[in-house]
Amino acid sequence: MEGKLSILYDEEGDYLEIFTKTGKPSYGEETTSGITIFKDDETNDIIGIGILNFKKKSNELNPVELNIPFSINFSSLAV
Repeated sequence: MEGKLSILYDEEGDYLEIFTKTGKPSYGEETTSGITIFKDDETNDIIGIGILNFKKKSNELNPVELNIPFSINFSSLAV
């Protein structure tokens, strides 16, 4: 999948959102406590994820792992 990757973090609400597409109608399904998967309204493809209490979850021993139906290639990024 090509396009923009949007990463938004709300520090006050401790909420992280990562989207591969923006501007398209979508809906969310909560998969586990505080983790929401966002899907395209038309295709039902996963286009994003939202994680509530991100800082707390990232400090726990068990990392949050999800299988996503797309690949991300970081090799083309320049530092």
